[in-house]
Amino acid sequence: MIPTGTPPLQLRDIHLPQAPDFWPPAPGWWLAAAVVLALLAWLGLTGWRRLRLQRRRRRLLQTLEQLDRTLGPEQDPRFASEVSILLRRLALTRYPRQQVAGLTGEAWLRFLDRHGGDGGFTTGPGRVLADAPYAPQSRIDREALRRLAEKWILNNTGTEARPDAESRRHGQPGETAGTSRRPSRGAAEGAS
Repeated sequence: MIPTGTPPLQLRDIHLPQAPDFWPPAPGWWLAAAVVLALLAWLGLTGWRRLRLQRRRRRLLQTLEQLDRTLGPEQDPRFASEVSILLRRLALTRYPRQQVAGLTGEAWLRFLDRHGGDGGFTTGPGRVLADAPYAPQSRIDREALRRLAEKWILNNTGTEARPDAESRRHGQPGETAGTSRRPSRGAAEGAS
């Protein structure tokens, strides 16, 4: 109960704090914005790379199809040679130059098998890539060679990027600096 002889207290009403300003945002919002921007940059870069790979794949497959259409059956050796050139162009963009540029014959076929040919080049229809240029009258299974080349192109223009930097620098995955799969000159001379 309030005593009757005292004057009422002169109290002010409850004072609410002012609403926070919109700018500058709190540190948590800056962090969230940085994460969103990084995510958008990553998505953009990944999408751009994927688009480039798809364009490269489409261009190579169109070139292969055009070769098949324009070179008649009487030009089978030239077809095999052009397919080999097309595959080499892709290999030079995907793998280290020193690993690909000097390959010929059996070494070239083994390289193609190691990187997506699954034996189709050394023992299958891709064998003609090494033989056809030297046997101009040979008949080849163009359809099987075209399918094998398509498979190799698809395997080597996938969504993954180029081989890791270590294998590009040293030639083969798993090799360390200063090692090579080729015997040294002295070892090769001693073997003969």
